[in-house]
Amino acid sequence: MNITSTYAAILALLFVGLSVRILRLRRSLKIAIGDGGDKKMLRAIRVHSNFAEYVPFGLLLLYLAETQGAPSAVIHGVGLCLLIGRLSHMYGVSQENEQFQYRVLGISVTFTAFVASAGFLLFVAVRNGA
Repeated sequence: MNITSTYAAILALLFVGLSVRILRLRRSLKIAIGDGGDKKMLRAIRVHSNFAEYVPFGLLLLYLAETQGAPSAVIHGVGLCLLIGRLSHMYGVSQENEQFQYRVLGISVTFTAFVASAGFLLFVAVRNGA
């Protein structure tokens, strides 16, 4: 559980950073709700929302794998995939001239974390006769 906690803390700080970015942008563009038709605001909202959509599930899988006895190297590998995947996606989508390869890399690495965790959890379930 200690390894998952470390990745959860790092990802939480990134989430706060994305939230502050939205707040500052809202203030500077004077947009209280929604994107106000502003493309920069829409991108910032989607980066934030996408992070909020994927990270909790990734951390849940990471936590479950850790509590089911996955080796530390596996937990770190999955945690790094989740972190790097989200950073790459954030960077790609944040660009006004979107860097599509970073977006694709980001979701691919994030899905790798999901599949690795799910695979381990299914292996443990089958091994334990579930």
